[in-house]
Amino acid sequence: MGNLVANQGLSVIVILVWLGINAFLFVHFYMAFLTPRWFYTRVLLGHALSWARAPAAALNFNCMLILLPVCRNLLSFLRGSIQFCSRTAARQLDRNLTFHKLVAYMIAFHTAVHIIAHLFNFEFFWDAQLTNDTSSLPYVLSQIGNNDNASFLNPIRNNHTSPTLITFTTIAGLTGVAITLALILIITSSMEVIRRSYFEVFWYTHHLFVIFFMGLVFHGYGRIVRGQTVSSLRTNQPERCFNHSDTWGEDGSDCAVPEFAGNPPGTWKWVLAPMILYVCERLVRFYRSHQKVVITKVVMHPSKTLELQMKRKGFRMEVGQYVFIQCPSVSRLEWHPFTLTSAPEEDYFSAHIRIVGDWTEALYQACGGDRTEPQEAWKLPKVAIDGPFGTASEDVFRYEVVMLVGAGIGVTPFASILKSVWYKHIQKNQEVYTKKIYFYWLCPETQAFEWFADLLQSLEGQMNDKGMSDFLSYNIYLTRWKETEAAHFRVHHEAENDPITGLKQKTLYGKPNWDNEFTNISTKHPGTKVGVFLCGPPQLGKALEKQCLSHSEADTQFIFNKENF
Repeated sequence: MGNLVANQGLSVIVILVWLGINAFLFVHFYMAFLTPRWFYTRVLLGHALSWARAPAAALNFNCMLILLPVCRNLLSFLRGSIQFCSRTAARQLDRNLTFHKLVAYMIAFHTAVHIIAHLFNFEFFWDAQLTNDTSSLPYVLSQIGNNDNASFLNPIRNNHTSPTLITFTTIAGLTGVAITLALILIITSSMEVIRRSYFEVFWYTHHLFVIFFMGLVFHGYGRIVRGQTVSSLRTNQPERCFNHSDTWGEDGSDCAVPEFAGNPPGTWKWVLAPMILYVCERLVRFYRSHQKVVITKVVMHPSKTLELQMKRKGFRMEVGQYVFIQCPSVSRLEWHPFTLTSAPEEDYFSAHIRIVGDWTEALYQACGGDRTEPQEAWKLPKVAIDGPFGTASEDVFRYEVVMLVGAGIGVTPFASILKSVWYKHIQKNQEVYTKKIYFYWLCPETQAFEWFADLLQSLEGQMNDKGMSDFLSYNIYLTRWKETEAAHFRVHHEAENDPITGLKQKTLYGKPNWDNEFTNISTKHPGTKVGVFLCGPPQLGKALEKQCLSHSEADTQFIFNKENF
């Protein structure tokens, strides 16, 4: 139970509060349109009126939230402030993209309900106008405002105007279509298969949020959905007058012709503050992008992994942080996130970039990766850096025992951590609280080991020389291999160093048995809080989080932290 509270307690509370506010707004505004002011509107539309207005209110609330999780500088500031008070609260900020996606799904849901309800509403408006029965209250209400251009209730003014024409000739209709198309493109291009394979499509379509918010702000200015005015309620009380529509406004009648007006647009009140924050965020990013960055060294590692070592005036980092990199000669608009692999103690900062897409391939070529001769420094491309930004890995030195789990190129944040912890020990830094590190690296193929194995070999040798061989335990797993290769490697298993990595620790085949690993660590470190840090795929994250929740023997707590950017 303690592990469940430590890992999920605050997240569950945040989600429940968010869902509760959504439910409250939906119910509150649903009931608000069942009042006498909207009586005559309900005569035309029925409960479809409330079904359209209630999700609109919840939509405003979620649109207020959607930009906040992507204000990286704001989150970094909050994380740095909160973690001194509560490490658990600071960890919630590392799940910003997860919350961003949940809010997006909620926006899609409320948008769908809102659209479907309005489709029914326009059909009801159209049917009321086509009735052509002067004794029918919906028809009588539809004729109000025809003669003197006074306030009207039915936006379809005659039986020659179709709902389609209203949709494409009114502010509400045009902005509604623009909002819906933008939202569909944003959500569909955010699917993982598109985001990973066609990142540029995801990146460009995601910026349709500008059109989405502009349409959202102006959507209500048409005031198509109307209710009875407060002054009209005094001269025409719906409960008493709705049966006397044939005498409305006549001499001797105490029921005047009702007057109608729409609510003033209010979406801007919900989204103005987040939009201002986001504009400030972009201004900070713009300023940073114009600070001079110098590439001091380019290293071409095996398996097409590019290392850039850079310097920028005033740049300060912590372990596990990441930056966004832009290369104007490749694209002036695209920014891509990369974990810093250097340690704070080094006089430069570096990033390892795996060449997997069009943008990374173009950067690889611009840096001379496809050439055999050395690239002259003045020919290297200019780059812009935004960051650094905080991640869960910043908390690694707050735990006495640490598990680091990296998958493939996901090992990059742990390069920074392992370098930094070594620097701290050789400098005899007394503030190092961490006493034991368990490092797991999972790779599908042997080539992926090559660039990082050099660092591990260096650390292994230096720690052995310092008598610190027990400080770092590492396990490297080759998760996918050919049987003939595996048999060949097993022949060399008795050799002093591993034939793949060159390390004394032998490479393991297959996937780790996480249940055994967690049980062993729990047995060795009873009564300890163990920080579990992952940079890898969601499936692995779910497996590790499940293990963190299920292993609580001897009062050991496993606190799960996942890189999420």
